Amino acid sequence: MTNSNYTFDPDWVSPPGETIADLLEEKDWTEAELAKDLDCTIEDLRELINGKAAITKDTAAKLSRVLGSTEEFWLEREAQYRAALAKIAEAERLESWVDWLDEFPVKELQKAGQISDCRLDSRNKPRVVQELLQLFGVASPDQWRACYGNLAVSFRRSRTRQDNTGAIITWIRLGEIKVENLNCPQFNRAKFEEAVQKIRTLTVLPPEDFLPRLQQLCCQAGVLWVLVEKIPGAGVSGLARWLYHDRPLIQMSLYGKTNDRFWFTFFHEAAHILFHDKEDKDAIFLDYCEQGEQLESEQEREANEQARDWLIPAEYEAELSFIRYNKQVKAFADKLGIHPGIVVGRLQHEEKIAYKDMNGLKHKLTADLIQLLN
Repeated sequence: MTNSNYTFDPDWVSPPGETIADLLEEKDWTEAELAKDLDCTIEDLRELINGKAAITKDTAAKLSRVLGSTEEFWLEREAQYRAALAKIAEAERLESWVDWLDEFPVKELQKAGQISDCRLDSRNKPRVVQELLQLFGVASPDQWRACYGNLAVSFRRSRTRQDNTGAIITWIRLGEIKVENLNCPQFNRAKFEEAVQKIRTLTVLPPEDFLPRLQQLCCQAGVLWVLVEKIPGAGVSGLARWLYHDRPLIQMSLYGKTNDRFWFTFFHEAAHILFHDKEDKDAIFLDYCEQGEQLESEQEREANEQARDWLIPAEYEAELSFIRYNKQVKAFADKLGIHPGIVVGRLQHEEKIAYKDMNGLKHKLTADLIQLLN
Protein backbone atom coordinates (compact mmCIF):
# COMPACT_ATOMS: atom_id res chain seq x y z
CA MET A 1 0.00 0.00 0.00
CA THR A 2 1.46 3.31 -1.03
CA ASN A 3 1.43 6.60 0.83
CA SER A 4 -1.02 9.32 -0.19
CA ASN A 5 -0.98 13.08 -0.30
CA TYR A 6 -4.75 13.15 0.18
CA THR A 7 -6.06 16.50 1.37
CA PHE A 8 -8.99 16.74 3.75
CA ASP A 9 -11.91 19.05 4.37
CA PRO A 10 -12.77 17.68 7.81
CA ASP A 11 -16.05 17.86 9.66
CA TRP A 12 -14.87 18.91 13.10
CA VAL A 13 -18.01 17.64 14.81
CA SER A 14 -17.74 14.03 13.65
CA PRO A 15 -15.21 11.61 15.17
CA PRO A 16 -11.85 11.30 13.40
CA GLY A 17 -12.75 7.67 12.71
CA GLU A 18 -15.30 8.80 10.13
CA THR A 19 -12.49 10.30 8.07
CA ILE A 20 -10.59 7.03 8.35
CA ALA A 21 -13.68 5.06 7.29
CA ASP A 22 -14.27 7.39 4.33
CA LEU A 23 -10.70 6.86 3.17
CA LEU A 24 -11.06 3.09 3.47
CA GLU A 25 -14.13 3.17 1.25
CA GLU A 26 -12.63 5.59 -1.25
CA LYS A 27 -9.42 3.60 -1.61
CA ASP A 28 -11.20 0.26 -1.46
CA TRP A 29 -8.99 -0.90 1.38
CA THR A 30 -10.08 -3.49 3.90
CA GLU A 31 -9.92 -3.04 7.65
CA ALA A 32 -7.44 -5.88 7.80
CA GLU A 33 -5.11 -4.17 5.32
CA LEU A 34 -5.22 -0.85 7.16
CA ALA A 35 -4.79 -2.52 10.54
CA LYS A 36 -1.70 -4.28 9.22
CA ASP A 37 -0.18 -1.03 7.93
CA LEU A 38 -0.99 0.73 11.23
CA ASP A 39 0.50 -2.19 13.18
CA CYS A 40 -2.63 -2.73 15.25
CA THR A 41 -5.40 -5.30 15.57
CA ILE A 42 -8.71 -5.07 13.69
CA GLU A 43 -10.44 -4.59 17.06
CA ASP A 44 -8.16 -1.65 17.86
CA LEU A 45 -8.87 -0.12 14.45
CA ARG A 46 -12.63 -0.47 14.89
CA GLU A 47 -12.46 1.27 18.25
CA LEU A 48 -10.49 4.04 16.57
CA ILE A 49 -13.10 4.35 13.82
CA ASN A 50 -16.00 4.31 16.32
CA GLY A 51 -14.39 7.02 18.41
CA LYS A 52 -14.01 4.76 21.44
CA ALA A 53 -10.21 4.92 21.26
CA ALA A 54 -8.42 8.27 21.19
CA ILE A 55 -5.79 9.19 18.64
CA THR A 56 -2.49 9.40 20.50
CA LYS A 57 0.69 11.02 19.23
CA ASP A 58 1.98 7.60 18.14
CA THR A 59 -1.28 6.80 16.33
CA ALA A 60 -1.26 10.22 14.66
CA ALA A 61 2.23 9.57 13.31
CA LYS A 62 1.12 6.22 11.86
CA LEU A 63 -2.04 7.72 10.32
CA SER A 64 0.05 10.47 8.78
CA ARG A 65 2.42 7.96 7.18
CA VAL A 66 -0.31 5.61 5.97
CA LEU A 67 -3.24 7.91 5.11
CA GLY A 68 -1.50 11.21 4.60
CA SER A 69 -1.74 14.74 6.03
CA THR A 70 0.27 15.64 9.11
CA GLU A 71 0.48 14.41 12.69
CA GLU A 72 -0.82 17.81 13.79
CA PHE A 73 -3.92 17.42 11.64
CA TRP A 74 -4.87 14.09 13.22
CA LEU A 75 -4.14 15.31 16.74
CA GLU A 76 -6.15 18.49 16.17
CA ARG A 77 -8.96 16.39 14.66
CA GLU A 78 -8.98 14.31 17.84
CA ALA A 79 -8.82 17.34 20.13
CA GLN A 80 -11.72 19.02 18.35
CA TYR A 81 -13.80 15.87 18.58
CA ARG A 82 -13.13 15.34 22.28
CA ALA A 83 -13.88 19.00 22.94
CA ALA A 84 -17.19 18.62 21.09
CA LEU A 85 -18.06 15.56 23.17
CA ALA A 86 -17.20 17.44 26.35
CA LYS A 87 -19.36 20.37 25.26
CA ILE A 88 -22.32 18.09 24.61
CA ALA A 89 -21.86 16.35 27.96
CA GLU A 90 -21.64 19.72 29.73
CA ALA A 91 -24.81 20.90 27.99
CA GLU A 92 -26.60 17.76 29.17
CA ARG A 93 -25.39 18.28 32.73
CA LEU A 94 -26.50 21.91 32.75
CA GLU A 95 -29.89 20.89 31.37
CA SER A 96 -30.30 18.37 34.18
CA TRP A 97 -29.56 21.08 36.79
CA VAL A 98 -32.11 23.72 35.74
CA ASP A 99 -34.39 22.97 38.72
CA TRP A 100 -31.58 24.30 40.92
CA LEU A 101 -32.46 27.80 39.73
CA ASP A 102 -35.65 27.67 41.80
CA GLU A 103 -33.54 28.17 44.93
CA PHE A 104 -32.31 31.61 43.85
CA PRO A 105 -33.63 35.11 43.11
CA VAL A 106 -32.60 34.81 39.47
CA LYS A 107 -34.57 37.79 38.18
CA GLU A 108 -33.10 40.05 40.84
CA LEU A 109 -29.59 38.88 39.94
CA GLN A 110 -30.34 39.68 36.31
CA LYS A 111 -31.50 43.17 37.21
CA ALA A 112 -28.35 43.64 39.28
CA GLY A 113 -26.20 42.65 36.30
CA GLN A 114 -24.72 39.61 38.04
CA ILE A 115 -25.99 37.18 35.38
CA SER A 116 -27.24 37.62 31.81
CA ASP A 117 -30.54 39.41 31.43
CA CYS A 118 -32.36 36.89 29.24
CA ARG A 119 -35.73 35.21 29.09
CA LEU A 120 -35.86 32.31 31.53
CA ASP A 121 -37.04 29.71 29.05
CA SER A 122 -35.83 26.16 28.45
CA ARG A 123 -33.28 27.36 25.92
CA ASN A 124 -31.60 29.90 28.22
CA LYS A 125 -31.86 28.20 31.61
CA PRO A 126 -28.78 25.97 31.14
CA ARG A 127 -26.68 29.08 30.42
CA VAL A 128 -28.08 30.77 33.53
CA VAL A 129 -27.15 27.69 35.55
CA GLN A 130 -23.59 27.96 34.23
CA GLU A 131 -23.36 31.64 35.14
CA LEU A 132 -24.72 30.96 38.61
CA LEU A 133 -22.10 28.24 39.13
CA GLN A 134 -19.43 30.72 38.06
CA LEU A 135 -20.84 33.34 40.44
CA PHE A 136 -20.42 30.96 43.37
CA GLY A 137 -17.16 29.51 42.09
CA VAL A 138 -18.36 25.89 42.17
CA ALA A 139 -18.53 23.10 39.59
CA SER A 140 -21.99 21.69 40.30
CA PRO A 141 -25.10 22.16 42.46
CA ASP A 142 -23.85 19.33 44.66
CA GLN A 143 -20.64 21.21 45.32
CA TRP A 144 -22.69 24.36 45.98
CA ARG A 145 -24.70 22.48 48.58
CA ALA A 146 -21.49 21.25 50.17
CA CYS A 147 -19.97 24.76 50.25
CA TYR A 148 -23.00 27.01 50.71
CA GLY A 149 -26.11 24.89 51.16
CA ASN A 150 -25.35 24.25 54.81
CA LEU A 151 -24.34 27.85 55.45
CA ALA A 152 -27.75 28.54 56.96
CA VAL A 153 -26.84 26.49 60.04
CA SER A 154 -24.36 29.26 60.86
CA PHE A 155 -26.99 32.01 60.67
CA ARG A 156 -27.65 33.91 63.89
CA ARG A 157 -30.79 35.87 63.01
CA SER A 158 -31.99 38.96 64.84
CA ARG A 159 -35.67 38.23 64.18
CA THR A 160 -37.96 35.22 64.03
CA ARG A 161 -39.25 35.62 60.47
CA GLN A 162 -37.32 33.42 58.04
CA ASP A 163 -36.48 35.13 54.77
CA ASN A 164 -35.51 33.37 51.56
CA THR A 165 -32.34 31.46 52.40
CA GLY A 166 -31.22 31.29 48.75
CA ALA A 167 -31.52 35.08 48.48
CA ILE A 168 -29.54 35.59 51.70
CA ILE A 169 -26.78 33.21 50.61
CA THR A 170 -26.60 34.97 47.24
CA TRP A 171 -26.26 38.36 48.95
CA ILE A 172 -23.53 36.89 51.18
CA ARG A 173 -21.69 35.56 48.13
CA LEU A 174 -21.76 38.96 46.45
CA GLY A 175 -20.03 40.33 49.52
CA GLU A 176 -17.38 37.62 49.36
CA ILE A 177 -16.67 38.57 45.76
CA LYS A 178 -16.30 42.24 46.65
CA VAL A 179 -13.81 41.67 49.45
CA GLU A 180 -11.56 39.63 47.17
CA ASN A 181 -10.19 42.98 45.94
CA LEU A 182 -9.61 44.43 49.42
CA ASN A 183 -6.12 44.17 50.85
CA CYS A 184 -6.10 44.70 54.60
CA PRO A 185 -3.61 43.91 57.37
CA GLN A 186 -4.37 41.36 60.08
CA PHE A 187 -7.14 42.20 62.49
CA ASN A 188 -6.06 44.42 65.38
CA ARG A 189 -8.66 44.69 68.13
CA ALA A 190 -7.22 47.83 69.72
CA LYS A 191 -7.04 49.61 66.36
CA PHE A 192 -10.62 48.66 65.56
CA GLU A 193 -11.82 49.97 68.92
CA GLU A 194 -10.10 53.28 68.08
CA ALA A 195 -11.54 53.18 64.56
CA VAL A 196 -15.06 52.79 65.91
CA GLN A 197 -14.71 56.04 67.85
CA LYS A 198 -13.34 57.85 64.78
CA ILE A 199 -16.11 56.43 62.62
CA ARG A 200 -18.69 57.90 65.01
CA THR A 201 -17.47 61.37 64.03
CA LEU A 202 -18.20 60.56 60.37
CA THR A 203 -21.96 60.46 60.95
CA VAL A 204 -22.23 64.22 60.39
CA LEU A 205 -20.71 63.97 56.90
CA PRO A 206 -22.55 63.40 53.62
CA PRO A 207 -22.33 59.79 52.34
CA GLU A 208 -19.97 60.60 49.48
CA ASP A 209 -17.47 61.66 52.16
CA PHE A 210 -18.09 59.14 54.93
CA LEU A 211 -18.40 55.94 52.86
CA PRO A 212 -14.79 55.72 51.56
CA ARG A 213 -13.44 56.96 54.89
CA LEU A 214 -15.47 54.34 56.76
CA GLN A 215 -14.06 51.56 54.60
CA GLN A 216 -10.53 52.91 55.00
CA LEU A 217 -10.69 53.11 58.81
CA CYS A 218 -12.05 49.58 59.03
CA CYS A 219 -9.40 48.27 56.67
CA GLN A 220 -6.56 49.89 58.61
CA ALA A 221 -7.73 47.92 61.64
CA GLY A 222 -7.93 44.68 59.66
CA VAL A 223 -11.72 44.64 59.27
CA LEU A 224 -13.22 44.09 55.84
CA TRP A 225 -16.22 46.36 55.23
CA VAL A 226 -18.35 46.26 52.08
CA LEU A 227 -21.63 47.72 50.91
CA VAL A 228 -23.67 45.32 48.75
CA GLU A 229 -26.94 46.25 47.11
CA LYS A 230 -29.95 44.61 48.72
CA ILE A 231 -31.59 41.59 47.14
CA PRO A 232 -35.38 41.22 47.43
CA GLY A 233 -36.20 38.25 49.59
CA ALA A 234 -33.07 38.55 51.70
CA GLY A 235 -34.25 41.42 53.89
CA VAL A 236 -30.83 41.74 55.53
CA SER A 237 -29.49 45.16 56.48
CA GLY A 238 -26.13 43.92 57.71
CA LEU A 239 -24.07 40.97 58.79
CA ALA A 240 -20.97 40.29 60.83
CA ARG A 241 -18.88 37.19 60.27
CA TRP A 242 -15.34 35.86 60.22
CA LEU A 243 -13.85 34.69 56.94
CA TYR A 244 -11.38 31.83 57.38
CA HIS A 245 -11.63 32.40 61.17
CA ASP A 246 -9.19 35.32 61.08
CA ARG A 247 -10.70 37.91 58.72
CA PRO A 248 -13.61 39.87 60.25
CA LEU A 249 -16.17 41.12 57.75
CA ILE A 250 -18.96 43.65 58.11
CA GLN A 251 -21.30 43.57 55.12
CA MET A 252 -24.15 46.04 54.77
CA SER A 253 -26.97 46.85 52.37
CA LEU A 254 -29.07 49.99 52.26
CA TYR A 255 -32.24 48.48 53.67
CA GLY A 256 -34.01 51.26 55.53
CA LYS A 257 -32.61 53.95 53.21
CA THR A 258 -31.94 56.46 55.99
CA ASN A 259 -28.71 57.34 57.72
CA ASP A 260 -29.98 56.58 61.25
CA ARG A 261 -30.61 52.96 60.33
CA PHE A 262 -27.35 52.76 58.42
CA TRP A 263 -25.29 53.92 61.37
CA PHE A 264 -27.08 51.80 63.94
CA THR A 265 -26.51 48.76 61.72
CA PHE A 266 -22.81 49.49 61.39
CA PHE A 267 -22.21 49.88 65.11
CA HIS A 268 -24.35 46.83 65.83
CA GLU A 269 -22.17 44.71 63.51
CA ALA A 270 -19.01 46.26 64.95
CA ALA A 271 -20.16 45.11 68.40
CA HIS A 272 -20.53 41.55 67.10
CA ILE A 273 -16.97 41.64 65.77
CA LEU A 274 -15.49 43.04 68.98
CA PHE A 275 -17.46 41.10 71.58
CA HIS A 276 -18.68 37.86 70.06
CA ASP A 277 -15.70 36.54 68.12
CA LYS A 278 -14.56 34.11 70.81
CA GLU A 279 -17.91 32.33 71.05
CA ASP A 280 -18.31 30.96 67.54
CA LYS A 281 -16.24 32.14 64.61
CA ASP A 282 -18.41 30.10 62.24
CA ALA A 283 -21.44 32.19 63.18
CA ILE A 284 -22.94 34.64 60.69
CA PHE A 285 -24.88 37.36 62.48
CA LEU A 286 -27.74 38.52 60.27
CA ASP A 287 -29.52 41.72 61.20
CA TYR A 288 -32.59 43.48 59.86
CA CYS A 289 -33.84 47.05 59.80
CA GLU A 290 -37.48 46.23 59.23
CA GLN A 291 -39.69 46.00 62.25
CA GLY A 292 -40.87 42.59 63.36
CA GLU A 293 -40.67 40.08 66.14
CA GLN A 294 -37.10 40.26 67.35
CA LEU A 295 -34.98 37.41 68.64
CA GLU A 296 -33.82 38.54 72.06
CA SER A 297 -30.66 36.47 72.23
CA GLU A 298 -27.97 37.60 74.61
CA GLN A 299 -25.67 38.40 71.70
CA GLU A 300 -28.28 40.54 69.97
CA ARG A 301 -29.11 42.41 73.18
CA GLU A 302 -25.43 43.12 73.76
CA ALA A 303 -24.93 44.34 70.19
CA ASN A 304 -28.02 46.55 70.38
CA GLU A 305 -26.99 48.06 73.70
CA GLN A 306 -23.43 48.68 72.59
CA ALA A 307 -24.51 50.32 69.32
CA ARG A 308 -27.00 52.49 71.21
CA ASP A 309 -24.37 53.57 73.75
CA TRP A 310 -21.73 54.28 71.11
CA LEU A 311 -24.08 56.62 69.29
CA ILE A 312 -25.77 58.24 72.29
CA PRO A 313 -23.88 57.48 75.53
CA ALA A 314 -25.96 56.44 78.54
CA GLU A 315 -25.26 59.67 80.46
CA TYR A 316 -27.24 61.62 77.85
CA GLU A 317 -30.30 59.33 77.76
CA ALA A 318 -32.32 61.37 80.26
CA GLU A 319 -32.19 64.41 77.99
CA LEU A 320 -33.99 62.51 75.22
CA SER A 321 -37.25 62.66 77.19
CA PHE A 322 -37.35 66.44 76.88
CA ILE A 323 -36.69 66.69 73.13
CA ARG A 324 -39.77 67.39 71.03
CA TYR A 325 -38.78 69.93 68.36
CA ASN A 326 -36.38 70.09 65.44
CA LYS A 327 -34.33 72.84 67.06
CA GLN A 328 -33.85 70.74 70.19
CA VAL A 329 -32.80 67.73 68.12
CA LYS A 330 -30.17 69.75 66.26
CA ALA A 331 -28.77 71.27 69.43
CA PHE A 332 -28.56 67.87 71.14
CA ALA A 333 -26.91 66.30 68.08
CA ASP A 334 -24.38 69.14 67.87
CA LYS A 335 -23.48 68.63 71.52
CA LEU A 336 -22.86 64.92 70.96
CA GLY A 337 -21.16 65.35 67.57
CA ILE A 338 -23.56 63.11 65.69
CA HIS A 339 -26.05 63.60 62.85
CA PRO A 340 -29.54 64.82 63.91
CA GLY A 341 -31.12 61.92 62.03
CA ILE A 342 -29.60 59.51 64.56
CA VAL A 343 -31.33 61.36 67.39
CA VAL A 344 -34.64 61.26 65.51
CA GLY A 345 -34.26 57.53 64.92
CA ARG A 346 -33.65 56.94 68.62
CA LEU A 347 -36.68 59.04 69.61
CA GLN A 348 -38.87 57.15 67.16
CA HIS A 349 -37.60 53.75 68.28
CA GLU A 350 -38.33 54.56 71.91
CA GLU A 351 -41.76 55.93 70.88
CA LYS A 352 -41.02 59.36 72.29
CA ILE A 353 -42.19 60.73 68.94
CA ALA A 354 -44.22 59.16 66.13
CA TYR A 355 -42.44 57.44 63.26
CA LYS A 356 -43.80 60.06 60.88
CA ASP A 357 -42.32 62.96 62.85
CA MET A 358 -39.06 64.82 62.09
CA ASN A 359 -38.04 62.54 59.22
CA GLY A 360 -36.87 65.62 57.37
CA LEU A 361 -33.83 65.64 59.69
CA LYS A 362 -32.73 62.24 58.42
CA HIS A 363 -30.51 61.79 55.37
CA LYS A 364 -31.77 59.54 52.58
CA LEU A 365 -29.36 56.94 51.23
CA THR A 366 -29.78 55.63 47.69
CA ALA A 367 -28.41 52.59 45.91
CA ASP A 368 -26.23 54.68 43.58
CA LEU A 369 -23.99 55.43 46.56
CA ILE A 370 -22.64 51.90 46.31
CA GLN A 371 -20.83 52.94 43.15
CA LEU A 372 -18.67 55.29 45.23
CA LEU A 373 -16.83 52.23 46.56
CA ASN A 374 -16.40 50.39 43.25
